[in-house]
Amino acid sequence: MQICVHYMATEGTESTAKRFCLTGEVYLIKITDLSILCFQQSSAMARKSSSLQNDETGDEFLKEAFKIIMEEAVQKGTDRNCKVCEWMEPEELKRILDLSLRSEGEPQDVLLGYCKDIFRLSVKTGHPRFFNQLFSGLDRYALTGRMISEALNTSQYTYEVAPVFVLMEDEVLRTMRSFVGWKNGDGIFCPGGSISNMYALNVARFQRFPQCKEKGLHALPRLVVFTSQESHYSVQKGAAFLGIGTDNVILVETNERGKMISEDLEDKILKVKTEGSVPFLVSATCGTTVFGAFDPLEGIAEVCERHSLWLHVDAAWGGSALLSSRHRHLLKGIERADSVTWNPHKLLGVGLQCSAFLLRDTTQILEQCHAAKATYLFQTDKFYDLKYDTGDKSIQCGRRVDCLKLWLMWKALGSKGLEGRVDGVLDQTRYLAEEMKKREGFRLVMEPEFVNLCFWYVPPSLRNQENSLDFWTRLGKVAPVLKERMMKKGSMMVGYQPHGHRVNFFRQIVVNPDVTKEDLDFFLDEIERLAEDL
Repeated sequence: MQICVHYMATEGTESTAKRFCLTGEVYLIKITDLSILCFQQSSAMARKSSSLQNDETGDEFLKEAFKIIMEEAVQKGTDRNCKVCEWMEPEELKRILDLSLRSEGEPQDVLLGYCKDIFRLSVKTGHPRFFNQLFSGLDRYALTGRMISEALNTSQYTYEVAPVFVLMEDEVLRTMRSFVGWKNGDGIFCPGGSISNMYALNVARFQRFPQCKEKGLHALPRLVVFTSQESHYSVQKGAAFLGIGTDNVILVETNERGKMISEDLEDKILKVKTEGSVPFLVSATCGTTVFGAFDPLEGIAEVCERHSLWLHVDAAWGGSALLSSRHRHLLKGIERADSVTWNPHKLLGVGLQCSAFLLRDTTQILEQCHAAKATYLFQTDKFYDLKYDTGDKSIQCGRRVDCLKLWLMWKALGSKGLEGRVDGVLDQTRYLAEEMKKREGFRLVMEPEFVNLCFWYVPPSLRNQENSLDFWTRLGKVAPVLKERMMKKGSMMVGYQPHGHRVNFFRQIVVNPDVTKEDLDFFLDEIERLAEDL
């Protein structure tokens, strides 16, 4: 009862207090002015007592919170018998979940209740039936690494404050470069693939026009970037952010499978040159967002070498295929790139965020491009080797430790274990594609090259009506309806989108290594169940 009174709002001679409590019950209290005074005094003493108690029992709170994490995230969050999500409309969720911040601290049991509420009302991305994004699963080793990183709360910029992690990052990046095919090079972990791609634009521009760091954009000609129609939107965002401009990002045509056409790339480069502009970078994609397409790197590299252009490969999604002897052929020619983006938080399931920007360059261009040489942080008379102060390579100052979760998982599984993880999800994708072909109503957009499995589901009412004028219009409405139904039911999540002339279709992604064939059979059955009455 005291918890409820703590939140009551007074109106005239009566007051009503409403609180979403740990048990899920809602208490309504009406009291007189005299009672309000008594409860206010009691509440003030309770807050003082609560403050002292929190100081004394912080460790106990942490222990209880870890129990909640284990129960709600690690156990229930990955349990097939539990929902993927507990759907609520925004206004309803705001009424249920107490998000308001107050002048006084709140009791420990209430805080633990908030923790439970957060888990209960959030999407469980570690659930075996969460297929919605290019990330999924809950690796226990990586989770442990994330917890350690948060507990130590250090910044990855100097050896003096992060000695273990500076050396660890260097080793992890060196190993990743070796899978790209480089014996030497450089790199840094970035807050996501979009920033990694922006690093490529900035470093490539600096390499071509080093004066831009001091002189700015007015000292440069019109610079032009090339990328495919299927590339990630971060290339255009990065160009806008860096002052290159989205109009100067030229989109190269792709074939029917979403792969960049090298001949069109060369034609567009020649055209730009005749206009007096200066092309300086091509961003190829290995693992496009929708179709999972891999650009032909060998042909693109030939074009880049002929025209002296920086070749960046956005392998945020597909880079982990390098770990597989069966599938690394998808990235044939990547060793010819100047830079690579690779996100282990996607296919490897390391956990957000873990994105590496890798460079073949050995001339310290990454540091030259970004260094500001702040003397309060990067003193030149330190008592240890200054090469271990890596923070000036970054556009950030404070920088998270993103290497530990990957390092610990890699230590636990080994390269062979990671290879098995990559092979496993690709095998599961192939299994699902073949099972779809056996069932009426499932129609592949195209055969999957990677993990992206794109398909339409044609409900019984639309079958054998493909020649009708409104068939595709009606089919385009199926995916949004089924998505709504599965989320409100909480049974699973899968993404959809239109694409070019194609109406809405599902994009099913298998990333979670815990997904079984039974989960995929359930997926197909559930699509059929949800669409029975359409």
